[in-house]
Amino acid sequence: MPPLELKKHSHFLAPEGPVVLVVMDGVAIGPNNEGNAVALANTPTLDRIWRDYPTLQLAAHGLAVGMPSWGDMGNSEVGHNAIGAGRVFNQGAKLVNQAIATGKIFEGEAWRELIAECRDGKTALHLIGLLSDGNVHSHIDHLFALIGEADRCGIERLFVHPLLDGRDVAERSALSYLRPLEALLEKIRSRGDRTYHIASGGGRMLVTMDRYFADWRIVERGYHAHVHGRGREFETAEQAISTYYNEDPKVTDQFLPEFVIHHNGSPVGPIGDGDSVIFFNFRGDRAIEISMAFEYEDFSHFDRGRTPQIRYAGMMRYDGDLMLPKRFLVLPPEIDRTIGEYLSCSGVAQLAVSETQKFGHVTYFWNGNRSGKFDEDLETYIEIPSDRIPFEQAPRMKAKEITDVVIDEMRKDRHRFIRLNYANCDMVGHTGVLDAAIEAVETVDHELGRLIDEVLARKGIVLVTADHGNSDEMFQLDKKTGAIKREPDGKRIARTSHTLNPVPFTIVAPPPIAELPIDQSIEHPMLSNIAATVLLLLGFEAPEGYDPALLRTTK
Repeated sequence: MPPLELKKHSHFLAPEGPVVLVVMDGVAIGPNNEGNAVALANTPTLDRIWRDYPTLQLAAHGLAVGMPSWGDMGNSEVGHNAIGAGRVFNQGAKLVNQAIATGKIFEGEAWRELIAECRDGKTALHLIGLLSDGNVHSHIDHLFALIGEADRCGIERLFVHPLLDGRDVAERSALSYLRPLEALLEKIRSRGDRTYHIASGGGRMLVTMDRYFADWRIVERGYHAHVHGRGREFETAEQAISTYYNEDPKVTDQFLPEFVIHHNGSPVGPIGDGDSVIFFNFRGDRAIEISMAFEYEDFSHFDRGRTPQIRYAGMMRYDGDLMLPKRFLVLPPEIDRTIGEYLSCSGVAQLAVSETQKFGHVTYFWNGNRSGKFDEDLETYIEIPSDRIPFEQAPRMKAKEITDVVIDEMRKDRHRFIRLNYANCDMVGHTGVLDAAIEAVETVDHELGRLIDEVLARKGIVLVTADHGNSDEMFQLDKKTGAIKREPDGKRIARTSHTLNPVPFTIVAPPPIAELPIDQSIEHPMLSNIAATVLLLLGFEAPEGYDPALLRTTK
């Protein structure tokens, strides 16, 4: 018996037709306001199935997908990891801690590539990121580990560009982090064979760490301070902070302006040709824009001036859709025993379909960050090439082609389990264009209707869900009032990021399956509960350790 072969369910009989899982990427249950493209769209299919079939809401962010806190939004990578694995695996901060503790972070190709050219003393290693122990975006221990390993590896020149917190930690606590950092750098310098200094920095809300493309001027300030040494000049970082405190007794760390450390009339450590740069934040939302500024050749958000030829890496990959950055230090979680592997070992034929934008999510991420197939004979992967034009200009994307392919494959009666991803509501949601997002939602709704009709005609089941939200909040909301944020001229401020809203999960099935009760004993239903639900509907018991199925059956 194969080690991962599934056991037949003791009393539940699977339907005659296929079980089809539809991931409507970027569709969540958000506030019913003028920025909710899902609510504003004409969605007869969703309206009908949410009314007529068992539906509940699943957590798709924060701890439910292995992120450090409930304040962290989910994304397509961790969402598909959770669905495919049937369990929650640690992401982000916990993974970095583990990678440092085991030394794996320094054994990877990215670290080795970055330090390879920095051992001659001519080029330098630069470390940029949030300096605190808030553990939301970064942790000072991670920075110290990078510095210590760089020293051990023989890196002669290293420069730190600290971004000051005062948001996830006490408002004026910057010196409590800067002083031990400066002490560590001085200890290494004192040997006489190292040039390790703080080079530039500033408060997180004014320098480098913008998010949601809200204010590129923040990134511009940081880029020019880090790369060109432009900014107010100080001899030390502590002098910079103390000066800013004295000049404005009310200012807090997160709003401190940029600063540049100068020695002998010149910036001590601007980023230059041949240097290596690591952005050591593990959380992605405030790391994406600066990563774009460092990596993109075609870049128009601000004038970068001279763009040095560097090697750049993030602590982690910040955006799987954009594959940004190209290099990253900490690998995704080591996920085993995925539903895809279990089904393959049990002889169940599977089909995975999406367009290019999300093809890796229904394959690589679904399979626990594993490339390739478990069984070539039992698995069929079909990629529909995405259009190479801005998504807001073609919000229908390839939803029709995906539906056509799935229907065609269903008529061949080859696959018991089918999974597909409609990328529209996420990729168009990222553009911040409301009308385009509404069209994206309506497109997915139409194609979903076509698909459901075909599956039900074949006596199958359709599970309709999402991996995270996006189009459900197209404008930024005030956290206190819930009102849409506006510019001074009244213009609504676009939101282009994922949301923290729960996602729907609907079981579209003929009776008596549609009449099965939801398991109310599950206090906090999550994406990871989907795998056991799929296995149940295919007539299998959930493997040991899987989060339970969302349906309750009785003998």
